[in-house]
Amino acid sequence: MSMLFAATHPDRVSSLVLYGTFARLSRAPDFPLGLPAVAFDRWAEMVRREWGGPVGIDLWAPSLVGDRGFERSWAHLLRHGTSPAGGIALLDLYREIDARAALPAIDAPALVLHRRDDRVVRFEHGTYLAERIPRATLVELEGTDHVFFAGDQDTILDEVEEFLVGSRASEPERGLATVLFTDIVGSTEKAAQLGDRDWRALIERHDAAIRRQLTLHRGREVKTMGDGFLATFDGPARAIRCATALQGEVAGLGIEVRAGIHTGEVDLIGDDVGGMAVNIGARIGALADAGEVLVSSTVRELVVGSGLEFADRGVQTLKGAPGEWRLFSCT
Repeated sequence: MSMLFAATHPDRVSSLVLYGTFARLSRAPDFPLGLPAVAFDRWAEMVRREWGGPVGIDLWAPSLVGDRGFERSWAHLLRHGTSPAGGIALLDLYREIDARAALPAIDAPALVLHRRDDRVVRFEHGTYLAERIPRATLVELEGTDHVFFAGDQDTILDEVEEFLVGSRASEPERGLATVLFTDIVGSTEKAAQLGDRDWRALIERHDAAIRRQLTLHRGREVKTMGDGFLATFDGPARAIRCATALQGEVAGLGIEVRAGIHTGEVDLIGDDVGGMAVNIGARIGALADAGEVLVSSTVRELVVGSGLEFADRGVQTLKGAPGEWRLFSCT
């Protein structure tokens, strides 16, 4: 369908990517490259015989035969995608598809990706396409899998990205930032105690208090997470003073907030942030006690001379972060 669309509507197609596909799959007097009718008959019989399990995984994804998790997922995909009759009807449709006449009329640049030892659609089908589409480039991939989500997927994505945008993925934009995580202690119990309406009113007051302190201390709200906030600062001292001031303000609302702070390089993803430094900040926040501002040793070292004081909370292992981390409580 994509080849036919590209040939019929050249004004609407800027580029065409074809993976593991064909112009005609069945054999014909003028097309000996195709599969004989008996091959389609065998496929249909396989569907009837094996439906409910990972039908055809040895053909479509041979590298994952024996991977029980993938086999379950493949069987689930088939069962939820169609019925046995629907699967057989699709195989019968493959006998009739013939896009050969459209190939010379495709004007857009085309990328033809095909795995050398594809067990469903032979590599020669990719060669056939590349030879007949005027502005096509053929890329030979290693592997036996037909489905793109098995085997080496990174190479496929790299080739597509380079073809479409002119370069392969570069390192994400990164920057140094201090991250602050906050959340309300005992929020579930408090919500049950107050009821939905009063709880929503309390959350609104809590959110307003945090935003006031972020403004005063030049923090940037990244996002809210239910009853908590993720914010960034250009310096750790401001983050600590913001979190400390926040503790006093929300105490008047009858709630307690825990806070975790870490400084490191973060991935800049639009208005969001990500990366290991963000994960570490979240883990530190989760370890803080009610009303506590807990920071990493990195933060403590960066604010030497600021007048801020800390109590050693010992060495902790943070899930997903390498090594051990010494944490400090702001006093």
